Amino acid sequence: MLNAVYRLVAPRRFEVEFNDINLFEEQMVVRPTHLSICHADQRYYQGLRPAEVMKQKLPMALIHEGIGEVVHDPTGTYQPGDRVIMIPNTPVRQDDVIGENYLRDSKFRASGFDGFMQEHVALKPDRVVPLAKDIDQVVAAFTELVSVSVHGVRRFDKFAHSRRGVIGVWGDGNLGFLTALCLRVMQPESRLYIFGVDAGKLSQFSFADATFQVSDIPEDVLVDHAFECVGGQASQKAIDQMIDHVQPEGTLSLMGVSEYPVPINTRMVLEKGLRFYGSSRSGREDFLKTVEIYREHPKVVRYLSNIVGAQVRVRSIEDMNKAFEMDIYKSIGKTIMFWEV
Repeated sequence: MLNAVYRLVAPRRFEVEFNDINLFEEQMVVRPTHLSICHADQRYYQGLRPAEVMKQKLPMALIHEGIGEVVHDPTGTYQPGDRVIMIPNTPVRQDDVIGENYLRDSKFRASGFDGFMQEHVALKPDRVVPLAKDIDQVVAAFTELVSVSVHGVRRFDKFAHSRRGVIGVWGDGNLGFLTALCLRVMQPESRLYIFGVDAGKLSQFSFADATFQVSDIPEDVLVDHAFECVGGQASQKAIDQMIDHVQPEGTLSLMGVSEYPVPINTRMVLEKGLRFYGSSRSGREDFLKTVEIYREHPKVVRYLSNIVGAQVRVRSIEDMNKAFEMDIYKSIGKTIMFWEV
């Protein structure tokens, strides 16, 4: 089966290439319908990764957040036309201790091998999860990002002590919003405090118990545990504030990505006996849990629709560039491509 793959070959430059999908192998074929642009995609698109990384990774099809319709499934698990969420993490083995998203030999789409910017995508049947027809497809397009937050909260449930009266989330962007929303439904007994820089963005967190601007946090505001959802250079200040405002023996979750090393006040980490853990990406179980949340908490899907930004119908390479350029200048929200190539 001849397949068109739209690869980034240089910053801001897509080209179409063709490959062959073998229909006789034990893999299914999915036609993408809705794709969501991530910050990682933008770093490649704009050429913001180090030159040696760009040289190693490109050419490569971008996008690791998306849904589609089944075209072919040799196992009979899915029928043509079924809607599915595509899982970008692709492990080559199973480990009894280490999760699939932390195995060093696992592959990840749009980070080392082709992502979902293709006419059709070949995947193993365990790399998709079914999507109910009544779920908003635009929201479902960025389920992968939601599953990252779900994964972080599930890990928190394993690592953190039982006193969870107040949980703080540092970061008022997409990751902070999604993580806070997941905490709201997965830790419903806890009070939820949000710490951010933008009053307008903080107003979106209507489900939280309190919001604070990081430039003016009262000294007596304390949390039992904290989540860092900032990333970049600003993560240092966020982590410093988390250490200052977390109670002794609290757990601090690091979820924001930084390209450079971030200094940490280890003296106070030791004095308070704090526990740090990192979370990155997600696995199949996290996707299944996310879909369960969609089903059991319809209000979550409604909240998620609030962070949908631009919606772009994509039928050509020019449309792809248009979508990525629009995404650069958004203040908040997810840019969704209606994939019609």
